[in-house]
Amino acid sequence: MSNTVTRIRLAVVAAAASVVVLAGCSSPAPAGDASAASCEPAKGKVTLEYWNTVPGMDQVVALWNKKNPNIQVEMKNISNDQYGTIGNALKAGKAPELAQVGYDELPFLRTQNAFVDASACSAATAVKSKFVPWTWSQSSFGGTGVFAFPQDTGPMALYVRSDIFTKHGLEIPKTWDEYAADAQKLHKADPNLSITFFDPNNAEWFNGLLWQNNAEMYKYSGDKWHVTAASDQSKQVAEYWQKLIDAKLVRTDLAHGSTQMYTAYQKNQIASYVGAAWGYSMFRDNLPKQAGKWSIVPMPTWGSSAASGDWGGSTVAFMKGNTHLYESVKFNSWLNTDPEALALENKLGGLYPAATAGSELPALSQGVEYYNNEKIFDVFAESSKNIDTDFSWGPTQKTVNLALQDAMAKAAAGDGTLNDALAAAQATALKSMKDQAIPAVAGK
Repeated sequence: MSNTVTRIRLAVVAAAASVVVLAGCSSPAPAGDASAASCEPAKGKVTLEYWNTVPGMDQVVALWNKKNPNIQVEMKNISNDQYGTIGNALKAGKAPELAQVGYDELPFLRTQNAFVDASACSAATAVKSKFVPWTWSQSSFGGTGVFAFPQDTGPMALYVRSDIFTKHGLEIPKTWDEYAADAQKLHKADPNLSITFFDPNNAEWFNGLLWQNNAEMYKYSGDKWHVTAASDQSKQVAEYWQKLIDAKLVRTDLAHGSTQMYTAYQKNQIASYVGAAWGYSMFRDNLPKQAGKWSIVPMPTWGSSAASGDWGGSTVAFMKGNTHLYESVKFNSWLNTDPEALALENKLGGLYPAATAGSELPALSQGVEYYNNEKIFDVFAESSKNIDTDFSWGPTQKTVNLALQDAMAKAAAGDGTLNDALAAAQATALKSMKDQAIPAVAGK
């Protein structure tokens, strides 16, 4: 996740409020949910473990440790294998007190009884008002407990190499049709130049694209899940990108965040990037020589619809086995609501805060030097306003994402299509829920 931020008006936070309602918040609690644990403060010095993937978070933790000698935090970066590391620790009974967990992973890990309910701590329930409402609904599963505190969100936009677009006489695309036309013009002018890349092993990114087109993958009603991963709206997105892949107008050999990806951008082989708010620091930190060449604009839309999508965003969860809830709540609250902490997280790690205090951060209202001093966070704020709040994550999302990625990789290699990948996601969602005795049917 990335870096920057100045004062955003209340509209920005309200904007962020319009992003997601987690499926888990409308569904019944899975059997085996951890009940509210004790919130007794420790009688001596406490050391907490906190695992995360955010660049620069060690400096944020160091600031806390300097101010809180009796509640020290040891940080571990698990960006190389976030959920594998967490899963192995849970199996071994050695999970940390706190860990970063994405919104889309919350329902899956909840079925694994991975969290402890911190609602016994009055400070945990009182902090609710400090967060954008939709994020709290996701992390508390609609108010059934306090399992995590929201940290950041990922409203999407289009990152554009302005110099390349200008060189080839291209206007900034407002719709996906215009974007496809730009892709053809660029590739015709220079066969080594692609408008972007399609990472077939990134289901979360693809889900953000589906989200934008109101392609709801799940609904919970009538005491059962209705699975619509292969809806007409989803197919429209899949067919669009399939055409770009078949025409070799987008690259499919690059993994997001990889050295190869940055090399392709460094060599001016790719002219844009479809990404989220937290990605703004990636280019700044990894491609410093391209400062002033990038702009961030609204993501292309489907026709006249202003809808946008969300990719990513995380919480800091209270993990199973946590025996220091009182201290964990204090640190977690500071980490995700304190203006000084939020500003540092944004500067170093590029987090787009889920806390309403984010509206007071100067960096979110100022221009960003790397991006021509443009007020890029105004773009993300507008994106947040236009995100469908009814989009839901399923209780077996991790399993579904793996199936989707596997099928997308085959499609990118010429074995099947992205529509086949949607069908695989649909079938996997239904089977995985059935295997866990979760009522589910194919939706319309």
